[in-house]
Amino acid sequence: MDRRRISILGVTGSIGANTVDVIETLGVEQFETVAVTGHANIAALADAAQRLNAEIAVTADPGRLDALREALAGTGIEAAAGPDALIEAAQRPIDWIMSAIVGAAGLRPTLAAVRQGATIALANKECLVAAGSVFLAEIERHGARLLPVDSEHNAIFQLVAHETTPIERLLLTASGGPFRTWSMEQMAAASPKQAVAHPNWSMGARISIDSASMFNKALEMVEAGHLFDISPKNLEVVVHPQSIIHSMVGYGDGSILAHLGPSDMRVAIGYALAWPERPDLPVDRLDFADLARLDFEAPDEVRFPPLRLAREAMEAGGLAACHMNAAHEIALDGFISGQIGFLDMARLVEDTVASLDCGPDAETIDVVFEADATARRVARQWIETRAA
Repeated sequence: MDRRRISILGVTGSIGANTVDVIETLGVEQFETVAVTGHANIAALADAAQRLNAEIAVTADPGRLDALREALAGTGIEAAAGPDALIEAAQRPIDWIMSAIVGAAGLRPTLAAVRQGATIALANKECLVAAGSVFLAEIERHGARLLPVDSEHNAIFQLVAHETTPIERLLLTASGGPFRTWSMEQMAAASPKQAVAHPNWSMGARISIDSASMFNKALEMVEAGHLFDISPKNLEVVVHPQSIIHSMVGYGDGSILAHLGPSDMRVAIGYALAWPERPDLPVDRLDFADLARLDFEAPDEVRFPPLRLAREAMEAGGLAACHMNAAHEIALDGFISGQIGFLDMARLVEDTVASLDCGPDAETIDVVFEADATARRVARQWIETRAA
């Protein structure tokens, strides 16, 4: 693998931390790290910057710039802060970038990297969910390459890489999260602490809660539609509690190809980082005798309505998925802060999307951000009305 210039957006999150781990496994000297970014965890941001010998470290919070400068004192690593600094860092010449900022905040910096024709390792769902048509058009216009990092999409990417046969169906697997067997009454009373307790994966709080509600799978459905040009009628979700099969692809001859591996995000990250090569990684090897069995079940869309909401947004087209994503972020904030209950998140999203005109597909990123802001405003009003 040739030495490449790389950056990591969102280095302090679970994906970013695993990316640092993979880089150190493969050898820091094989890469020239340009920029690393984070938000509130200044100690982790400064640590990553020093471990990778980055040129610049950026915190999204301008109020934390002094703390970052202090943490990097004497290292020679540049410190910066704020949204504009994030974009400037992403614009620095690179070959490869990990886009792992959670939420719509990751869209503008990722687009900045796209516009220099870089390879984009995409772990940010919102780039495709909120701005799919615009984002993909920018990828094509600037000759950038898109490599999915979500374990499900990365699995599909690996499965279809050498296939020329049209896809008949995609099957995204879902662990079911910590509430897979809970009743509606139990879920209504669930706390954020309970929702974070994912049975198989070690992830950040927001992603873990999204797994518990299956909003993560809803967003992945929309992503898969854009990444693999598949309609919602050919896209299925199957609950697989062991999280050993990460996705499956079905073809017209009845064949189904499955990607299996350990529940370790370093596999997908390493594949994206070393592509088109496949790196050696110190992850657990599957012992099929020890596994003994793999279980599957259909998802319950009554208890987990985000799956239905995603399908409806895909069928509606236009800005519906953008509205869904924006409302979901506000709903997640509301649940974490205790303003609304666990089941209220899906109700908020459904009501918000239903109240807005999805219109045609966005043609510019400004249209996307305008729609995003409108949906957030309506979602906040929903919470305020219930609290009144």
